[in-house]
Amino acid sequence: MTDKTPTSPSVNLPPDLARGTAYLKAEVRKLGADPGVYRMTNGDGEVLYVGKARNLARRVASYTQPNRLSNRLMRMVSETEMLEVIVTKSETEALLLESNLIKKMKPRYNILLRDDKSLPQILMTADHPFGQLTKHRGRKTRKGDYFGPFASAGAVNRTVADLARAFMLRTCSDSVFGARTRPCLQYQIKRCSGPCVGLVTETDYAAQMDQARRFLSGESAAIQRDYADRMHAAADKLEFETAAIWRNRIRALSGIQASQDINVPNLRDADIIALARSGEKSCIQTFFIRGGSNYGNRSYFMTHNTESTDAAVVTAFIGQFYDDKEPPSEILVSVTPDEAALLGEALSTSAGRTVRISRPQRGPRTKLTAMARRNAEEALARNLADTSSQRRLLAELGDLFGMDAPPERVEVYDNSHIQGRHAVGGMIVAGPDGFNKAAYRKFNMREDGPHAVTQGDDFAMMRQVIHRRFERVLKEDPDRNGETWPDLLLIDGGKGQLSSVAEVMDDLGVADIAVVAISKGPDRNAGREQFHMRGRDSFTLSPQASAMHFLQRLRDEAHRYAIGTHRARRQKSELTSPLDGVPGIGPRRKKALLAHFGSARAVSAAGLQDLEAVDGISKAVARQIFDWFYSGQS
Repeated sequence: MTDKTPTSPSVNLPPDLARGTAYLKAEVRKLGADPGVYRMTNGDGEVLYVGKARNLARRVASYTQPNRLSNRLMRMVSETEMLEVIVTKSETEALLLESNLIKKMKPRYNILLRDDKSLPQILMTADHPFGQLTKHRGRKTRKGDYFGPFASAGAVNRTVADLARAFMLRTCSDSVFGARTRPCLQYQIKRCSGPCVGLVTETDYAAQMDQARRFLSGESAAIQRDYADRMHAAADKLEFETAAIWRNRIRALSGIQASQDINVPNLRDADIIALARSGEKSCIQTFFIRGGSNYGNRSYFMTHNTESTDAAVVTAFIGQFYDDKEPPSEILVSVTPDEAALLGEALSTSAGRTVRISRPQRGPRTKLTAMARRNAEEALARNLADTSSQRRLLAELGDLFGMDAPPERVEVYDNSHIQGRHAVGGMIVAGPDGFNKAAYRKFNMREDGPHAVTQGDDFAMMRQVIHRRFERVLKEDPDRNGETWPDLLLIDGGKGQLSSVAEVMDDLGVADIAVVAISKGPDRNAGREQFHMRGRDSFTLSPQASAMHFLQRLRDEAHRYAIGTHRARRQKSELTSPLDGVPGIGPRRKKALLAHFGSARAVSAAGLQDLEAVDGISKAVARQIFDWFYSGQS
């Protein structure tokens, strides 16, 4: 993945290049010919680059020849003050470790995959007599069969609903299942066979699960033929209601296949990966094919230097993307990655089976990669257009608020509470690429310590949020070398909120950051917002101005995030049982108490002898529970 473009004699060399080169030469003498991973770090402890090597000494030595390095690598060497290595058993193991460290550390000089959220799957559980059909994200910790990945949560939700309708499987959680005493609405609308109340036997339900499993594994045509035969048989017997049930199930299966069928022969489990690039940004379009069906496609964006080759970008994507995902048996690419054989070996090692990476040269598979490439080009064009528009709007904000340059990172703050209860602060972040949701932060209000909040004091809430935010960033990055320092703060509020924030910023010594408060204006009408800044009269903008619409969008996103966080905290508090606070009461005793008394309120009102009668509750524990509730500590 390293660029070896030779430098031009006219290029100005970085001032510390000689020092960095001398340091690496000294380190090379300590290295052996083992395979492994090396990590370059600057004086502030920031990881600059992570790479793998078949021969560590030879690979690191290649950085000590400036005339053979690109401009980017010369800058990297000039900043390097520490080299760390990890020796591995093989180059394959080194490649796997490299991908893991790049994802974790996000070094500045590596090609980075910015958006790598886990992809949703369908799970058919196997840890219950009547298995559940559900959406799943994350690691496969629960026993059962997993199908996917799907490109979006919406695709999974639609497929789960259609599968439940076609195979009459339950989608409720185990706790809901165990608490049912009569069939739920899903049974009434013919989307569940009612296993919770014994309306289907375990054997028959297992057969339904097996049919769904076969359908998701690629036997869809056989399942549909079976359903069609049953529909016609019922119609021949004049059992039209039964025939209608089978007809509806066939329609549900057809609905799934309508969005999944791609008609590629002999292609069962594969990912199609295609590249489109422009300057320092690339789009990787990935199609997910499982069981011969299309589970959707998704765009991923990579940032890199203009000197990076297409093959290097695809290599970086595959390594980072599959670091925590199970690869399919085939990966079809539009560009052959660097060291494709080694990459395939590494993926085979992590998957425990053969994974083949290939670039189709002819036939239907070539058409499929061409289609993926067209999708990548269109997605990249849209992304670049959005980024261009976003940069133009940020430039307008810079001019509007008298900043020296357009802001690269805008932080917007809002608070939410109901009469002071469950108070939270929310921070959202926006930049040239739009909203950066990975950088959003919530602040649960503290009622003690510095900047403690009294109930309902909005100014104190904002002071606490800003103090906690910048106290942390000052500790983590006092020299402002990272990307976590904002250029502009937007506060939802008026002059009072602005004064509160300015007071905290002055105390912390970070008064050089632009701060703007946004209030609703007269009659609290959208489009009449007023903007408040220190040393400047309050002002407004035309309701039709693009900057006004942009600022409204930023404020509305902060408002949405703060309210959503507040609601989640309130619901969690309301769902908390009084038993949760009793010392010595774990899940097992809590379950026994609720089973005996029926509710937490009944437990709190129970007498000592009643508590002692509960299975698993000793006299000492019963006394502890009794004293807890009757001493007023609840």
